[in-house]
Amino acid sequence: MKTVVYTQRVEIVKSYGERRDCADQNIPYFIQRCGYLPVPMPNIWDVTKEILMSIKPSGIILTGGNSLAKYGGDAPERDDIEKKLLDFALENDIPLYGFCRGMQVIIDYFGFELDEIEGHVAVRHKLLGEEEGVEVNSFHNQACCAVKEPLEVLAYTEDGVIEEVLYKKKHILGTMWHPERENPISNGDIHRVRNLFG
Repeated sequence: MKTVVYTQRVEIVKSYGERRDCADQNIPYFIQRCGYLPVPMPNIWDVTKEILMSIKPSGIILTGGNSLAKYGGDAPERDDIEKKLLDFALENDIPLYGFCRGMQVIIDYFGFELDEIEGHVAVRHKLLGEEEGVEVNSFHNQACCAVKEPLEVLAYTEDGVIEEVLYKKKHILGTMWHPERENPISNGDIHRVRNLFG
């Protein structure tokens, strides 16, 4: 079975003095449903790099949770890991998929700005563009309304928020919705990941 690695959010537990890596159990479930063996990555680059070199993944997923530090988030170590994972993906021609925060990381990596928005938390909306009419979930306070090359906009909402981007040449895809939060898991999301990772 091909392996796909995925990032984890950082939870700060002050009473224990701990910074914990964690992820929704639906994330590995979603990856498994797509046909891959899911492997979580710690927010420690030396360890993550060793794992990457050992298992040679077929794909990398940047997951949701935690705002980027430059936009008020409190997990700079995660920002660093995910930037390095993008570097690694580009240098080694490994497909990468980012959802919600993961897509925000992609947008930021290529030099585009995020804006504070309203009306995109705990709602559903229909997409325009190449995903015309598809209804998706939404759980984000920040978004982007304009990108340019190398990113291509595939889908957006009626209020102009970009919901899906692609860097076709390098097999980098981002969506603002959470595929793991759909119940049942969407066949469209499964096919999207399979088409990207092979």
